[in-house]
Amino acid sequence: MRCSQDDFTTGRVFHVFNHAIDDLKLFYDDEDYNYFLQIFTDRINKIPAGIISYCLMPNHYHFLIRQDSDIKIYRLFNYTFISYARYFNKQHDRKGPIFRSPLQHTVVETKTYMIKLSKYIHMNPVYANLAEKPEDWPYSNYREWINARKSKLFLPDIRQNCFPNSQKYREYVEAFTYHYEE
Repeated sequence: MRCSQDDFTTGRVFHVFNHAIDDLKLFYDDEDYNYFLQIFTDRINKIPAGIISYCLMPNHYHFLIRQDSDIKIYRLFNYTFISYARYFNKQHDRKGPIFRSPLQHTVVETKTYMIKLSKYIHMNPVYANLAEKPEDWPYSNYREWINARKSKLFLPDIRQNCFPNSQKYREYVEAFTYHYEE
């Protein structure tokens, strides 16, 4: 379901995503990915939100995120991507927009859909042939879901409420089918 700015209320979960403009990449190397993640992590300390799942891909991104305050989460992304675009354009000697469209987002209404979407997000690098297994891709929080890494960009209570342990989530993801439905 597409939503408007009025839909951004405390406690709601959103799938936030976007693509690079034309054939541009958003992230060319580790430095780009890490710079973005640093900006995002710093900003999330100021605009409380819970990261359920995320994946940064070379030419697009996905975030499954819960708004945890009255501050609308699109402000988190606006600030982060304005800062990142400035860095990116300077770093790669270019000018102009880097995104295909304004921030894209949908409301995630059910727990079932949220978990299916999380699996889809974590499997993105595998289906793009960037990684053999989701844990091989360092620019997602799949490693947090399976207890292989710790970071601020993960809500462990979501996994704990949906799966008895991290191994069960791993098994769920490994049984992935490419198409998902709400």
